[in-house]
Amino acid sequence: MKAYLDNAATTIPFPEVREIMMQTMEKDYGNPSSMHQLGIDAENYIKEARQIIAKSLKAEEKEIIFTSGGTESNNQALIGAAFANKRKGMHLITTRIEHASVYNPMLFLEEQGFRVSYISVDKNGHINMEELLDAICEETILVSIMYVNNEIGAVENIADISKKIKEKKNDIIFHVDAIQAYGKYYIYPKRMGIDLLSVSGHKIHGPKGIGFLYIKDKLKINPYIYGGGQQKGLRSGTENVPGIAGLGMAAKLIYENQEEKIQRLYELKEYFIQKITALEDVYINGSDGMEITDMAPHVVSVCVKGVGSEVLLHALEDKGVYVSSGSACSSNHPALSGTLQAIGLEKKIIESTIRFSFSIFTTKEELDYAVTALEELLPILRRYVRR
Repeated sequence: MKAYLDNAATTIPFPEVREIMMQTMEKDYGNPSSMHQLGIDAENYIKEARQIIAKSLKAEEKEIIFTSGGTESNNQALIGAAFANKRKGMHLITTRIEHASVYNPMLFLEEQGFRVSYISVDKNGHINMEELLDAICEETILVSIMYVNNEIGAVENIADISKKIKEKKNDIIFHVDAIQAYGKYYIYPKRMGIDLLSVSGHKIHGPKGIGFLYIKDKLKINPYIYGGGQQKGLRSGTENVPGIAGLGMAAKLIYENQEEKIQRLYELKEYFIQKITALEDVYINGSDGMEITDMAPHVVSVCVKGVGSEVLLHALEDKGVYVSSGSACSSNHPALSGTLQAIGLEKKIIESTIRFSFSIFTTKEELDYAVTALEELLPILRRYVRR
Protein backbone atom coordinates (compact mmCIF):
# COMPACT_ATOMS: atom_id res chain seq x y z
CA MET A 1 0.00 0.00 0.00
CA LYS A 2 1.05 3.61 -0.56
CA ALA A 3 0.14 6.52 1.71
CA TYR A 4 0.89 9.93 0.21
CA LEU A 5 0.80 12.34 3.16
CA ASP A 6 2.86 15.23 1.80
CA ASN A 7 0.08 17.32 0.31
CA ALA A 8 1.39 20.60 1.70
CA ALA A 9 4.33 20.03 -0.66
CA THR A 10 2.20 19.23 -3.70
CA THR A 11 -1.12 17.62 -4.60
CA ILE A 12 -2.23 15.26 -7.35
CA PRO A 13 -4.04 17.19 -10.11
CA PHE A 14 -7.76 16.72 -10.57
CA PRO A 15 -8.55 14.51 -13.62
CA GLU A 16 -10.41 17.48 -15.12
CA VAL A 17 -7.24 19.58 -14.76
CA ARG A 18 -5.25 17.05 -16.74
CA GLU A 19 -7.95 16.90 -19.40
CA ILE A 20 -8.18 20.65 -19.99
CA MET A 21 -4.40 20.95 -20.09
CA MET A 22 -4.18 18.23 -22.74
CA GLN A 23 -6.88 20.04 -24.73
CA THR A 24 -4.82 23.24 -24.74
CA MET A 25 -1.65 21.40 -25.75
CA GLU A 26 -3.09 19.11 -28.42
CA LYS A 27 -5.85 21.18 -30.04
CA ASP A 28 -6.15 24.74 -28.72
CA TYR A 29 -2.42 25.40 -28.73
CA GLY A 30 -2.35 28.89 -30.23
CA ASN A 31 -0.43 31.84 -28.82
CA PRO A 32 -2.96 33.97 -26.90
CA SER A 33 -1.37 37.12 -28.37
CA SER A 34 -2.05 35.96 -31.95
CA MET A 35 -4.98 37.61 -33.74
CA HIS A 36 -6.21 34.52 -35.59
CA GLN A 37 -8.81 32.06 -34.27
CA LEU A 38 -6.33 29.70 -32.59
CA GLY A 39 -4.94 32.66 -30.66
CA ILE A 40 -8.42 33.84 -29.71
CA ASP A 41 -9.33 30.33 -28.54
CA ALA A 42 -6.21 30.24 -26.36
CA GLU A 43 -6.99 33.68 -24.95
CA ASN A 44 -10.47 32.50 -24.02
CA TYR A 45 -8.99 29.87 -21.69
CA ILE A 46 -7.12 32.66 -19.89
CA LYS A 47 -10.24 34.80 -19.65
CA GLU A 48 -12.28 31.94 -18.24
CA ALA A 49 -9.64 31.05 -15.64
CA ARG A 50 -9.40 34.68 -14.59
CA GLN A 51 -13.19 34.87 -14.23
CA ILE A 52 -13.28 31.74 -12.06
CA ILE A 53 -10.50 32.96 -9.78
CA ALA A 54 -11.88 36.49 -9.48
CA LYS A 55 -15.28 35.07 -8.57
CA SER A 56 -13.75 32.86 -5.87
CA LEU A 57 -12.22 35.98 -4.28
CA LYS A 58 -15.17 38.31 -4.99
CA ALA A 59 -12.61 40.39 -6.84
CA GLU A 60 -12.43 42.03 -10.26
CA GLU A 61 -10.90 40.14 -13.16
CA LYS A 62 -8.41 42.94 -13.81
CA GLU A 63 -7.01 42.39 -10.30
CA ILE A 64 -5.65 38.91 -11.17
CA ILE A 65 -2.30 38.31 -12.87
CA PHE A 66 -0.89 34.88 -13.60
CA THR A 67 2.62 33.93 -12.50
CA SER A 68 4.82 30.84 -12.51
CA GLY A 69 3.71 29.95 -8.99
CA GLY A 70 3.73 30.97 -5.35
CA THR A 71 7.38 31.95 -5.22
CA GLU A 72 7.06 34.35 -8.13
CA SER A 73 3.81 35.75 -6.75
CA ASN A 74 5.48 36.50 -3.42
CA ASN A 75 8.54 38.01 -5.08
CA GLN A 76 6.43 40.13 -7.44
CA ALA A 77 4.29 41.36 -4.57
CA LEU A 78 7.08 42.27 -2.18
CA ILE A 79 9.75 43.56 -4.52
CA GLY A 80 7.29 45.20 -6.89
CA ALA A 81 5.36 46.99 -4.14
CA ALA A 82 8.48 47.98 -2.17
CA PHE A 83 10.21 49.67 -5.11
CA ALA A 84 7.02 51.27 -6.41
CA ASN A 85 6.31 52.90 -3.04
CA LYS A 86 9.76 53.57 -1.62
CA ARG A 87 9.30 57.35 -1.78
CA LYS A 88 6.70 56.95 0.96
CA GLY A 89 9.08 55.00 3.18
CA MET A 90 11.68 52.25 3.34
CA HIS A 91 10.33 50.13 6.20
CA LEU A 92 8.77 46.69 5.78
CA ILE A 93 7.34 44.25 8.34
CA THR A 94 6.98 40.48 8.24
CA THR A 95 7.08 37.57 10.70
CA ARG A 96 9.64 35.02 11.82
CA ILE A 97 7.65 32.09 10.39
CA GLU A 98 7.37 33.08 6.73
CA HIS A 99 8.14 30.81 3.81
CA ALA A 100 11.53 31.23 2.13
CA SER A 101 9.81 32.91 -0.84
CA VAL A 102 8.92 35.80 1.48
CA TYR A 103 11.92 35.68 3.80
CA ASN A 104 14.55 35.74 1.05
CA PRO A 105 13.00 38.64 -0.91
CA MET A 106 12.99 40.53 2.38
CA LEU A 107 16.72 39.84 2.74
CA PHE A 108 17.21 41.10 -0.82
CA LEU A 109 15.26 44.26 -0.03
CA GLU A 110 17.42 44.83 3.04
CA GLU A 111 20.45 44.72 0.73
CA GLN A 112 18.75 47.43 -1.35
CA GLY A 113 18.49 49.74 1.66
CA PHE A 114 15.08 48.84 3.05
CA ARG A 115 14.66 48.19 6.76
CA VAL A 116 12.74 45.05 7.75
CA SER A 117 11.19 44.23 11.12
CA TYR A 118 10.61 40.53 11.89
CA ILE A 119 7.71 39.98 14.31
CA SER A 120 7.81 37.11 16.82
CA VAL A 121 5.11 34.50 17.34
CA ASP A 122 3.82 32.48 20.27
CA LYS A 123 4.22 28.73 20.82
CA ASN A 124 1.33 28.02 18.44
CA GLY A 125 2.67 30.26 15.67
CA HIS A 126 0.35 33.24 16.17
CA ILE A 127 1.88 36.65 15.73
CA ASN A 128 2.54 39.04 18.59
CA MET A 129 -0.02 41.72 17.73
CA GLU A 130 1.36 44.27 20.19
CA GLU A 131 4.85 43.88 18.74
CA LEU A 132 3.46 44.26 15.20
CA LEU A 133 1.60 47.48 16.01
CA ASP A 134 4.60 48.90 17.90
CA ALA A 135 6.79 48.25 14.84
CA ILE A 136 4.64 50.40 12.56
CA CYS A 137 6.06 53.86 11.99
CA GLU A 138 5.82 56.71 9.47
CA GLU A 139 8.30 54.90 7.21
CA THR A 140 6.31 51.64 7.10
CA ILE A 141 4.93 50.93 3.64
CA LEU A 142 4.21 47.19 3.64
CA VAL A 143 3.30 44.34 5.99
CA SER A 144 3.51 40.70 4.80
CA ILE A 145 1.94 37.89 6.85
CA MET A 146 1.14 34.35 5.77
CA TYR A 147 -2.42 33.14 6.23
CA VAL A 148 -1.60 29.48 7.03
CA ASN A 149 1.86 28.35 8.04
CA ASN A 150 3.13 25.56 5.81
CA GLU A 151 4.99 23.68 8.56
CA ILE A 152 2.71 23.69 11.59
CA GLY A 153 -0.65 24.78 10.16
CA ALA A 154 -0.97 27.92 12.31
CA VAL A 155 -3.78 30.17 11.05
CA GLU A 156 -3.51 33.94 11.43
CA ASN A 157 -6.57 36.16 11.90
CA ILE A 158 -5.92 38.05 8.69
CA ALA A 159 -8.99 40.30 8.73
CA ASP A 160 -8.31 41.42 12.31
CA ILE A 161 -4.62 42.02 11.60
CA SER A 162 -5.48 44.13 8.55
CA LYS A 163 -8.02 46.19 10.49
CA LYS A 164 -5.57 46.97 13.27
CA ILE A 165 -2.55 47.80 11.12
CA LYS A 166 -4.63 50.07 8.87
CA GLU A 167 -6.11 51.83 11.90
CA LYS A 168 -2.50 52.56 12.93
CA LYS A 169 -1.47 53.67 9.40
CA ASN A 170 -4.14 53.61 6.73
CA ASP A 171 -1.90 53.58 3.66
CA ILE A 172 0.02 50.43 4.59
CA ILE A 173 0.06 47.78 1.85
CA PHE A 174 -0.97 44.42 3.29
CA HIS A 175 0.38 41.34 1.51
CA VAL A 176 -0.86 37.85 2.39
CA ASP A 177 0.85 34.61 1.37
CA ALA A 178 -2.25 32.44 0.96
CA ILE A 179 -0.50 29.51 -0.69
CA GLN A 180 -1.58 27.03 2.01
CA ALA A 181 -4.90 28.81 2.65
CA TYR A 182 -6.55 29.22 -0.74
CA GLY A 183 -9.02 26.39 -1.25
CA LYS A 184 -9.15 25.72 2.50
CA TYR A 185 -10.79 29.03 3.45
CA TYR A 186 -13.05 31.55 1.79
CA ILE A 187 -10.78 34.53 1.16
CA TYR A 188 -12.30 37.87 0.14
CA PRO A 189 -9.50 40.45 -0.15
CA LYS A 190 -11.69 43.56 -0.27
CA ARG A 191 -13.71 42.52 2.77
CA MET A 192 -10.60 41.39 4.66
CA GLY A 193 -8.41 44.40 3.83
CA ILE A 194 -5.87 42.48 1.73
CA ASP A 195 -4.02 44.44 -0.97
CA LEU A 196 -1.84 41.66 -2.38
CA LEU A 197 -2.53 37.92 -2.24
CA SER A 198 -0.30 35.08 -3.48
CA VAL A 199 -1.58 31.65 -4.56
CA SER A 200 0.01 28.54 -6.09
CA GLY A 201 -1.73 26.05 -8.39
CA HIS A 202 -0.16 22.79 -7.32
CA LYS A 203 -1.37 23.11 -3.71
CA ILE A 204 -5.03 22.88 -4.84
CA HIS A 205 -4.82 19.92 -7.25
CA GLY A 206 -3.75 22.13 -10.12
CA PRO A 207 -0.53 21.99 -12.14
CA LYS A 208 2.95 22.95 -11.00
CA GLY A 209 4.58 26.04 -12.47
CA ILE A 210 1.50 28.25 -12.29
CA GLY A 211 0.01 30.60 -9.73
CA PHE A 212 -1.61 33.99 -9.46
CA LEU A 213 -1.24 37.26 -7.66
CA TYR A 214 -4.23 39.37 -6.63
CA ILE A 215 -3.35 43.05 -6.88
CA LYS A 216 -5.90 45.50 -5.54
CA ASP A 217 -7.10 47.85 -8.26
CA LYS A 218 -5.03 51.04 -8.50
CA LEU A 219 -2.35 49.72 -6.14
CA LYS A 220 1.06 50.93 -7.23
CA ILE A 221 3.35 48.00 -8.03
CA ASN A 222 6.33 47.64 -10.36
CA PRO A 223 6.82 44.72 -12.75
CA TYR A 224 10.14 42.93 -12.67
CA ILE A 225 9.67 40.87 -15.82
CA TYR A 226 9.76 43.08 -18.93
CA GLY A 227 8.92 42.16 -22.49
CA GLY A 228 5.87 42.21 -24.73
CA GLY A 229 3.58 43.86 -22.22
CA GLN A 230 1.23 40.95 -21.56
CA GLN A 231 -1.04 41.15 -18.50
CA LYS A 232 -1.12 44.95 -18.58
CA GLY A 233 2.69 45.03 -18.52
CA LEU A 234 2.78 43.63 -15.00
CA ARG A 235 4.02 40.21 -16.09
CA SER A 236 5.31 40.10 -19.65
CA GLY A 237 5.84 36.87 -21.53
CA THR A 238 3.62 34.50 -23.48
CA GLU A 239 1.07 33.19 -21.02
CA ASN A 240 1.25 29.56 -19.92
CA VAL A 241 -2.13 28.64 -21.36
CA PRO A 242 -2.17 24.95 -20.26
CA GLY A 243 -1.11 25.95 -16.76
CA ILE A 244 -3.61 28.79 -16.53
CA ALA A 245 -6.45 26.62 -17.84
CA GLY A 246 -5.51 23.92 -15.32
CA LEU A 247 -5.33 26.46 -12.50
CA GLY A 248 -8.75 27.84 -13.37
CA MET A 249 -10.25 24.35 -13.37
CA ALA A 250 -8.59 23.53 -10.03
CA ALA A 251 -9.90 26.77 -8.49
CA LYS A 252 -13.40 25.94 -9.70
CA LEU A 253 -13.35 22.36 -8.39
CA ILE A 254 -11.65 23.04 -5.04
CA TYR A 255 -14.48 25.39 -4.01
CA GLU A 256 -17.30 23.06 -5.04
CA ASN A 257 -18.96 21.70 -1.85
CA GLN A 258 -16.08 23.29 0.00
CA GLU A 259 -17.60 23.11 3.48
CA GLU A 260 -18.06 19.34 3.18
CA LYS A 261 -14.48 18.90 1.99
CA ILE A 262 -13.06 20.91 4.88
CA GLN A 263 -15.25 19.14 7.45
CA ARG A 264 -13.95 15.81 6.19
CA LEU A 265 -10.34 17.06 6.37
CA TYR A 266 -10.85 18.09 10.01
CA GLU A 267 -12.33 14.69 10.78
CA LEU A 268 -9.31 13.01 9.21
CA LYS A 269 -6.95 15.28 11.11
CA GLU A 270 -8.64 14.62 14.46
CA TYR A 271 -8.66 10.89 13.77
CA PHE A 272 -4.98 10.91 12.83
CA ILE A 273 -3.91 12.95 15.87
CA GLN A 274 -5.76 10.58 18.22
CA LYS A 275 -4.10 7.56 16.62
CA ILE A 276 -0.57 8.92 16.34
CA THR A 277 -0.38 10.49 19.81
CA ALA A 278 -1.30 7.10 21.28
CA LEU A 279 2.18 6.00 20.24
CA GLU A 280 4.98 6.32 22.78
CA ASP A 281 6.72 9.73 22.92
CA VAL A 282 4.93 11.23 19.92
CA TYR A 283 3.70 14.82 20.20
CA ILE A 284 1.99 17.45 18.04
CA ASN A 285 3.82 20.76 17.60
CA GLY A 286 2.04 24.13 17.69
CA SER A 287 -1.25 22.85 19.09
CA ASP A 288 -1.03 23.66 22.79
CA GLY A 289 -4.52 24.44 24.08
CA MET A 290 -5.90 24.73 20.56
CA GLU A 291 -9.18 23.44 19.20
CA ILE A 292 -8.75 21.34 16.07
CA THR A 293 -10.71 23.91 14.02
CA ASP A 294 -8.40 26.72 15.16
CA MET A 295 -5.65 25.13 13.07
CA ALA A 296 -5.43 24.46 9.35
CA PRO A 297 -7.33 21.30 8.37
CA HIS A 298 -4.53 19.66 6.41
CA VAL A 299 -1.20 20.05 8.26
CA VAL A 300 0.08 18.14 11.30
CA SER A 301 3.59 18.74 12.66
CA VAL A 302 4.70 15.69 14.64
CA CYS A 303 7.67 15.29 16.98
CA VAL A 304 8.81 11.67 17.24
CA LYS A 305 11.11 11.68 20.24
CA GLY A 306 14.40 9.84 19.86
CA VAL A 307 14.46 9.53 16.06
CA GLY A 308 15.95 11.96 13.55
CA SER A 309 13.43 13.35 11.08
CA GLU A 310 15.37 12.36 7.96
CA VAL A 311 15.98 8.84 9.26
CA LEU A 312 12.27 8.47 9.96
CA LEU A 313 11.27 10.04 6.66
CA HIS A 314 13.29 7.49 4.67
CA ALA A 315 12.22 4.58 6.87
CA LEU A 316 8.59 5.50 6.20
CA GLU A 317 9.34 5.92 2.52
CA ASP A 318 10.60 2.34 2.41
CA LYS A 319 7.12 1.32 3.56
CA GLY A 320 5.38 3.52 0.99
CA VAL A 321 4.51 6.36 3.37
CA TYR A 322 5.49 9.77 2.02
CA VAL A 323 5.89 12.69 4.42
CA SER A 324 8.15 15.73 4.80
CA SER A 325 10.76 16.87 7.28
CA GLY A 326 9.81 20.51 6.69
CA SER A 327 9.11 22.89 3.82
CA ALA A 328 9.61 21.03 0.55
CA CYS A 329 10.97 24.19 -1.06
CA SER A 330 13.89 24.18 1.38
CA SER A 331 14.46 20.43 1.60
CA ASN A 332 17.60 20.52 -0.53
CA HIS A 333 19.22 22.89 1.93
CA PRO A 334 18.98 21.15 5.31
CA ALA A 335 18.91 23.51 8.29
CA LEU A 336 16.94 23.91 11.48
CA SER A 337 13.43 25.09 10.68
CA GLY A 338 13.03 28.81 11.30
CA THR A 339 9.35 28.28 12.07
CA LEU A 340 10.00 25.61 14.69
CA GLN A 341 12.71 27.76 16.25
CA ALA A 342 10.35 30.75 16.27
CA ILE A 343 7.69 28.84 18.26
CA GLY A 344 10.34 28.01 20.86
CA LEU A 345 11.08 24.34 20.23
CA GLU A 346 14.38 22.88 21.38
CA LYS A 347 16.90 21.70 18.81
CA LYS A 348 16.38 18.01 19.62
CA ILE A 349 12.62 18.37 19.06
CA ILE A 350 13.13 20.21 15.78
CA GLU A 351 15.51 17.50 14.60
CA SER A 352 12.85 14.87 15.36
CA THR A 353 9.93 16.60 13.64
CA ILE A 354 8.14 15.42 10.51
CA ARG A 355 5.13 16.91 8.75
CA PHE A 356 2.07 14.97 7.67
CA SER A 357 -0.30 16.80 5.33
CA PHE A 358 -3.59 15.71 3.82
CA SER A 359 -5.76 16.46 0.80
CA ILE A 360 -9.37 15.90 -0.15
CA PHE A 361 -8.27 12.56 -1.62
CA THR A 362 -6.64 11.31 1.60
CA THR A 363 -8.32 8.24 3.14
CA LYS A 364 -8.56 6.80 6.64
CA GLU A 365 -6.91 3.67 5.27
CA GLU A 366 -3.82 5.71 4.37
CA LEU A 367 -3.72 7.21 7.87
CA ASP A 368 -4.12 3.79 9.50
CA TYR A 369 -1.35 2.41 7.33
CA ALA A 370 0.98 5.31 8.25
CA VAL A 371 0.34 4.90 11.99
CA THR A 372 0.88 1.13 11.77
CA ALA A 373 4.14 1.71 9.88
CA LEU A 374 5.29 4.11 12.60
CA GLU A 375 4.29 1.67 15.31
CA GLU A 376 6.47 -1.00 13.70
CA LEU A 377 9.41 1.28 12.96
CA LEU A 378 9.81 3.26 16.17
CA PRO A 379 11.05 0.49 18.50
CA ILE A 380 13.63 -0.55 15.90
CA LEU A 381 14.82 2.98 15.10
CA ARG A 382 14.96 4.04 18.75
CA ARG A 383 16.94 0.92 19.66
CA TYR A 384 19.35 1.70 16.83
CA VAL A 385 19.74 5.34 17.94
CA ARG A 386 20.44 4.34 21.56
CA ARG A 387 23.33 2.18 20.41
